[in-house]
Amino acid sequence: MASATLLPAAANLKLKEALAGLSPMPEIVAGDAGIVEVARHPDAETVVTGIVGCAGLKPTVAAIEAGKDIALANKETLIAGGPYVLPLAKKHGCHILPADSEHSAIFQCIQGLPEGGLRRIILTASGGAFRDWPVEKLKDVKPADALKHPNWSMGRKITVDSATLMNKGLEVIEAHYLFGADYDNIDIVIHPQSIIHSMVETQDSSVLAQLGWPDMRLPILYTLSWPDRVPTSEITWPRLDFIKMGDLTFREPNRDKYPSMDLSYAAGRAGGTMTGVLSAANEQAVEMFLDDKISYLDICRVIESTCDRHRNDLVVAPSLEDIVHFDQWARVYAAEVASKLSTVSV
Repeated sequence: MASATLLPAAANLKLKEALAGLSPMPEIVAGDAGIVEVARHPDAETVVTGIVGCAGLKPTVAAIEAGKDIALANKETLIAGGPYVLPLAKKHGCHILPADSEHSAIFQCIQGLPEGGLRRIILTASGGAFRDWPVEKLKDVKPADALKHPNWSMGRKITVDSATLMNKGLEVIEAHYLFGADYDNIDIVIHPQSIIHSMVETQDSSVLAQLGWPDMRLPILYTLSWPDRVPTSEITWPRLDFIKMGDLTFREPNRDKYPSMDLSYAAGRAGGTMTGVLSAANEQAVEMFLDDKISYLDICRVIESTCDRHRNDLVVAPSLEDIVHFDQWARVYAAEVASKLSTVSV
């Protein structure tokens, strides 16, 4: 039977009432335990993990322990849990397949590449809402400004991450874990048109790219159909028209505009629990920015202070309990830092 999970108890009860008398009656589970049960359901072959934050880590671990392949649609599974999750997946013979556009692009480009053939990963970024803003104007940013993404239609948190370029910093860490590339061999380039979703450079200096309209359906489809390619309709899946597409342009990210880049590379090189702390602090800071409790520029200040404080407590080879503990600690500490900042958005 099918399983469903709803976190609010009231909604769960309402669902049961709505389905009363249905035959066969689906199994209905709720809460964190229910999510874990769905993740490891015996009928599932591949589990799509899309729960934001460390809340998605435990069900992902449960799915891996049950031998499921993982279609990875949340960043925290590897950013926070990489040191624990990757050995676990290897132990159980599970594939971790990226479902976001950039890592799917890299994954597609390396199909057929011999071992040791990858030299460099080039992650493309739209540049977010403030791509064309002068740095001096960022002190005046309001939440509504940060939510105006030029290319993609996404949730509020990821749209702010795109504006700060933290989404790309987190993707650098994720690419390191997914593809084994050293941080010195992972670059970020601003690509305003969002047509090239990422590139790889091979050892012989060839550069392979995956192109397509900005549409999340394709990476999700490929994750679920790999290693096959599923035919799609030209009506619902428009082909890339190179004439209509026009020019493709690139620029180097401005590190003064995007301090999240240096924070992310530093956290990645520190490794262990530092990357999870970076992610959790960012999540807390973005939430407080969207609630008008801190300014836009305070987001990276909060993250930097939280990561600095964690240095003495860093766990290089963390357990699952360590990962969850420092995720929760980082959120509390980041909130404390934010409350003390003098530059508060009004």
